[in-house]
Amino acid sequence: MNEDKNKKQIYKAVSPRVDFPQFEERTLKFWRENDIFHKSQELRRDGPEFVFFEGPPTANGMPGSHHVLSRIFKDIFPRYRTMCGYHVPRKAGWDTHGLPVELEVEKQLGINGKQDIERIGIDRFNQLCRESIYKYLEEWEKLTERIAFWIDTSDAYYTLNNTYIESVWWILKEIWKKDLLYHGHKVVPYCSRCGTALSSHEVDQGYKTVEDPSVYVRFPLVDDPEVSLLVWTTTPWTLISNVATAIHPDISYVEVETQGQRMIMARQLIEKVLGEEINILREVPAGELAGRAYIPPYDFVKTDGKAHYIVNADFVSSDEGTGIVHIAPAFGADDMDVGRENGLPVVNPVTGEGLFDARITPWAGMFVKDADAGIVEDLRERGLLFAHVSYEHSYPHCWRCDTPLIYYAKASWFIRTTAIKDQLLASNESVNWYPDHIKHGRYGNWLENNVDWALSRERYWGTPLPVWRCGEGHEICVGSIEELKGLDITGAVNDELDLHRPYIDEIKLKCPDCGGEMTRVTEVIDAWFDSGSMPMAQWHYPFEGKELFERRFPADFICEGIDQTRGWFYSLMAVSTLLFGKSSYKNVVCLGHILDRDGQKMSKSKGNV
Repeated sequence: MNEDKNKKQIYKAVSPRVDFPQFEERTLKFWRENDIFHKSQELRRDGPEFVFFEGPPTANGMPGSHHVLSRIFKDIFPRYRTMCGYHVPRKAGWDTHGLPVELEVEKQLGINGKQDIERIGIDRFNQLCRESIYKYLEEWEKLTERIAFWIDTSDAYYTLNNTYIESVWWILKEIWKKDLLYHGHKVVPYCSRCGTALSSHEVDQGYKTVEDPSVYVRFPLVDDPEVSLLVWTTTPWTLISNVATAIHPDISYVEVETQGQRMIMARQLIEKVLGEEINILREVPAGELAGRAYIPPYDFVKTDGKAHYIVNADFVSSDEGTGIVHIAPAFGADDMDVGRENGLPVVNPVTGEGLFDARITPWAGMFVKDADAGIVEDLRERGLLFAHVSYEHSYPHCWRCDTPLIYYAKASWFIRTTAIKDQLLASNESVNWYPDHIKHGRYGNWLENNVDWALSRERYWGTPLPVWRCGEGHEICVGSIEELKGLDITGAVNDELDLHRPYIDEIKLKCPDCGGEMTRVTEVIDAWFDSGSMPMAQWHYPFEGKELFERRFPADFICEGIDQTRGWFYSLMAVSTLLFGKSSYKNVVCLGHILDRDGQKMSKSKGNV
């Protein structure tokens, strides 16, 4: 109490004598007119270096108070080190690619989605994306000066520059040479509104608590229709694509009778699902169930090959549900694995816009999750719905447009980060985290469950994936402009070529294996890969800046909000570990979030800054 009283007395004594706004403005003016920031660096040019990496913000909207917090913390440590005699270079950077920019331009144009973009033309759309990047830069630079964040915006790196893109191409070629970049058909988190797959670290930034229908559905057995498998799901819309049900060979199953219905489920879950007054008719060995056929809830899509029978799967548990899992390989990673193991067909009646196609007549043209209510009612009317309750849980939404994601089987490009999991864990061990519980908690636990990086985006404004493919499936990954010039090409390649779409798409190659024409695959890459490449690409390494890069890698210090544990902190570490087997930073300060009046995280995309 005395300490607080003393502080108030000191403030009262000082405040009448100092006009703080005028004092601050005079100070800023003095620093600006005398170039004090650069002088502070020049005076320490021969001192030991303390390396800071700037996490590049996306300047496609007005900055807010949450940006003030992070930029102040970014400034404190380099400023302190400078006062201690260190030379602290502070190169600014701007993140300029990706969905945040594209969605801002869509909003400005009053359009919605990929069809509208392609109607106005990729060249015009991308030009508007480029222009939008600079729209708010002046406001960001004003804020940067006003809060006295000393960083060199006159020598900033931009992820849209050809030099930056070329360095990213080189990195991708190095990963390709290690056989860690591949094209595969997997179930991926997919935004139907943006029309593209997302990476796991993007998904982790968009979870929301929602209520979904939790349904228990009867699947009658073909050889004894009076007995049904009791199946639980929180995604009724996927029942239309059901091709199998899965059990675990070590779970104890029983046949029960309740409400005049005979059903099979896991013994351990009876009380949780059905209550205590249940008549258990008999034990049903898992071996007796495997291979038996059942009547699926829907037959809109005729399947090729054997389907609608019981298979074994190790991922089935008796912790929740009924111990019997419905399998739809098109919409679940585990389901896809089980489908491949058992030769099951993949039934996908869902368009790239997330709508049921014409075959699903009652719900054709409807967004799949919007069809849940109708499907539940239909199951009820046909006597297949045993129970229906509301289920509150955390569900992933697009981190930029808020559309509920669906898990969707499609072809994408991946980086095999699972192959370097042990190296990533070792890289993390070399880093000091503040607060330290992040290291083995939020971040370390996430690394333990690492999945391959879904790299490609079926979008327009981004670093083009530098892979060309011919009709026979032969592929070339290009690692530089000079390498591209040296290939057998049609189209103009010179130093003035804009490496973005659609110009890079016009470059055709002659396949060295079969002589056929090679065209660039249409995808661009995850913008998080851009920002994770900044330790190299900010210098145009390895084409330029080799000495600077080697002297300033890894960084002594980085700082961002806690959401970047699965964003920039991860992409920085993953890219450098893929290339060099170690982390690109030594110390990281991880900040909390400033919330708005409703307790929501402040964000440009939310408009609550």
